[in-house]
Amino acid sequence: MSGEDGGAGGNLLGPAELGGARLGERATLVQFSSAFCQPCRATRRTLAEVAGMVHGVTHVEIDAEGHLPLVRALGIVKTPTVLVLDRDGRIVRRAAGQPRRADVIAALGHAV
Repeated sequence: MSGEDGGAGGNLLGPAELGGARLGERATLVQFSSAFCQPCRATRRTLAEVAGMVHGVTHVEIDAEGHLPLVRALGIVKTPTVLVLDRDGRIVRRAAGQPRRADVIAALGHAV
């Protein structure tokens, strides 16, 4: 995931922001998607695959249109956008566009 380091001013995301989803024990992959986004489908598969491979990592998908205040607060301008959160919900990596599996695994190294 070639993307920006860090997150929106050190924001912490938790279940309230993630639609009730729990954070992963080690890290969380948060995907912002939209209904007719073709790359979002491939991103969903990639992130689910990585979450299934790496113990303690959870994948959470958020409908960008249904969470506009959060999208605006985080400066999300494109779907898919993926945030990598550490175990405390701190954004450690972010990238827009469809990621490659190897890039997602590398980005997780900054979270765990």
